[in-house]
Amino acid sequence: MLNFFSRIGQKLLAAVNLKGYLTYAVGEILLVMIGILLALQVNNLNEHRKKQD
Repeated sequence: MLNFFSRIGQKLLAAVNLKGYLTYAVGEILLVMIGILLALQVNNLNEHRKKQD
């Protein structure tokens, strides 16, 4: 999957499509942020569950 995103980024840079590349970069950053927030939420739920036991 990482190769897929890497190829998209390389194609956008090769085509000198700055707007498309920036859109791609912002989208990738948002995906990473969502992943981090989900991981933090799961961690918080686990900590809360441990405190209740």
